[in-house]
Amino acid sequence: MAKILIVEDERPVAENLQALLAAKGHEVALAFDGPEGLAAARANPPQAMLLDIMLPKMGGFDVCRILKTQSETKKIKIIMITGLGRMGDVETAFQNGADDYIIKPFDSERLFKKLDKVLAPGK
Repeated sequence: MAKILIVEDERPVAENLQALLAAKGHEVALAFDGPEGLAAARANPPQAMLLDIMLPKMGGFDVCRILKTQSETKKIKIIMITGLGRMGDVETAFQNGADDYIIKPFDSERLFKKLDKVLAPGK
């Protein structure tokens, strides 16, 4: 299965996602703010990242843009997480290099489908 990094400032949300993904056999790491997420992605690049947009210290758009412009991290598949009703975030996510997005609240099956899509061979 895949190595996945979750960057989410709400610990209960991050831990719930971690449990869901670990139950599917994924290796999951957590980070709780933008700089921590950047450091974790650089230190041990995951195959995929679930990246919240609203993060302390550095927003998710900035984290995404930085990772996608650096040779050692540009291949990480990034799924941006945005709150319901913030549709402008979707366009901004793609402009910053995101591979996909998911709108909160979301169900686990939708999340698994998004991950399968970005992690599919040839993507």
